Amino acid sequence: MKIVHTVADLHSALRPFDAPALVPTMGNLHDGHLDLVRIARPLGDVTVASIFVNRLQFGPHEDFDTYPRTLQADCAQLAQAGCDVVFAPSEKDMYPEPQGFKVLPPPELADILEGHFRPGFFTGVCTVVMKLFQCAFAEAKGRRTAVFGQKDYQQQMVIRRMVQQLALPIDIVVAPTRRAADGLALSSRNGYLSEAERAEAIQLSLALRALGRDALAAADGLVRHLPALEARAMEGLAARGWQPDYLTVRRRADLQAPQPGDALVVLGAARLGRTRLIDNLEV
Repeated sequence: MKIVHTVADLHSALRPFDAPALVPTMGNLHDGHLDLVRIARPLGDVTVASIFVNRLQFGPHEDFDTYPRTLQADCAQLAQAGCDVVFAPSEKDMYPEPQGFKVLPPPELADILEGHFRPGFFTGVCTVVMKLFQCAFAEAKGRRTAVFGQKDYQQQMVIRRMVQQLALPIDIVVAPTRRAADGLALSSRNGYLSEAERAEAIQLSLALRALGRDALAAADGLVRHLPALEARAMEGLAARGWQPDYLTVRRRADLQAPQPGDALVVLGAARLGRTRLIDNLEV
């Protein structure tokens, strides 16, 4: 496995290959990330994982400075998972000058849910992902593939829309959420949880499952009953000491308010102590 740190070295490492498969990450890897690598391997002739903590997607009071950087351990895990190339640029390599040009996703998709509570988040995500695409696929002559996880449900939807609307010749593959034995969605931020918080953390996914069941039971009355169902789910988590941002039922197609007959997804974000967790469940 090669580890490269500059765009030029990445181009050199990928030049012999025709069809890269890219897995973008911010490092501090867990089994969910390694699943993405394993899924990517048969989709191209070289598997690339990027590790870059992207300042552009962090708010001024978020955890950019304290986000764990574990490059050596990450590379060891990636090698075992069969990754071929690790692209681990410095901030200066990715942003050699202030990034004045940015990708602005449409507000109806990017300013709701995560985008409402983390203003500018999806602009930062789209900008870095577009740049990673340019870095990883510049030498490609065949299929270009990028693999993302379903845990970041809104993020993968934003990226798929970006690829579609900008006519990028890239196949976006979305992998199922990897969960711990008790059902907690794997996340790099789970490492912030204390032992007691880790035991409590499963309550987010349980609340989403209950909300999903209630939404399905409401059937044709969903539109009328949904505000009360969502409020009850929020109150239930808050009563356990959480600080919920949202627990909501949306239609899968565009994350707008559902109508009868729509395919549904339940999404939630809540803070437990100092750790903000997200999860989702298609119902």
